Amino acid sequence: MVDKEFWNGKRVFLTGHTGFKGSWLSIWLNHLGSSVKGFALNPPTSPSLYETAKIDSLVDSKIGDIRDQELLHKSMVSFNPDILIHMAAQPLVRLSYDEPIETYEVNIIGTAKVLEVARYCSNLKAIINITSDKCYENVGFDKSYSETDPMGGFDPYSSSKGCAELVASSYRRSFLNDAGIGIASVRSGNVIGGGDWAADRLIPDILRSFELNKSVVIRNPNATRPWQHVLEPLSGYLLLAQKLYDDKAYSEGWNFGPDEKDIKPVNWILDKMILNWPNSSWSLDDNVNPHEASFLKLNISKASELLGWTPTWDLQMTLGNIIRWHKLWLDDADMQKVCINEIDNFTKDMNK
Repeated sequence: MVDKEFWNGKRVFLTGHTGFKGSWLSIWLNHLGSSVKGFALNPPTSPSLYETAKIDSLVDSKIGDIRDQELLHKSMVSFNPDILIHMAAQPLVRLSYDEPIETYEVNIIGTAKVLEVARYCSNLKAIINITSDKCYENVGFDKSYSETDPMGGFDPYSSSKGCAELVASSYRRSFLNDAGIGIASVRSGNVIGGGDWAADRLIPDILRSFELNKSVVIRNPNATRPWQHVLEPLSGYLLLAQKLYDDKAYSEGWNFGPDEKDIKPVNWILDKMILNWPNSSWSLDDNVNPHEASFLKLNISKASELLGWTPTWDLQMTLGNIIRWHKLWLDDADMQKVCINEIDNFTKDMNK
């Protein structure tokens, strides 16, 4: 279980706190009693969960680029965290085709600079390095990728995440082990949840079309992905950090994905969401689109056996929660309270 007693009072440096996953994690860490210092660019979308849920009221926020090593050093070393969670990234596959050099710079060099600065933090005990399920060399058929499978990637985004894994492994063996700092790299599935407005992501695209009473235009309805609510991998990161803080044996790669039954094609997601939003529909995009893996699945047996982590919410419940969250946002609800309530409900279900 996520241990509030462990997290209460811990100093956590979180890169990427203005993004979708970073905003949810900021809320959760604050709710657990942690002191959080965030370092990231301005929110990547408007609207954004960071602004909608007033994350700046919960964390000590520094707007900056992780490639700016001098600014990053000043911010992180002066805060002197107990735990570092590195989440900042260029996170989109399609954007990586338009901006390949920036994708490689942020995801590889940015990661190296974060880990280099971390060496100078005297109180630091544990680093959680977030990469992606797409870091594996995708062979294109029904295979569950395990932590021992080779890194790879067809597109610039995926290959940059495979490279980031190699950077983390090198820093672990070259510097961090000797410094007594544990570092674990984590890979999650396709994360979905309320508060995501990114372009070229399935759920935000669906909700935007629903709001405008337009048919949802879909590139690849048969693409199969390991869909999971955003709180699922975040709970895994928190559990892993708890273990890693006192036991450097957990300094390895870890998968956090959904149950096998929730690895579904895009058209299954569409059909379920349409049932919950009257007068909605979807259609096929006839344009030629860049390559994306058609099938992706994670083996989560390691996290289940060694951390006691298993998925909490199935995909149908996740989709229902997303629509409920989005409708509350449309009704001008207090979204910070809505997020805290969702975290509390998730935690109760997780601990059953």
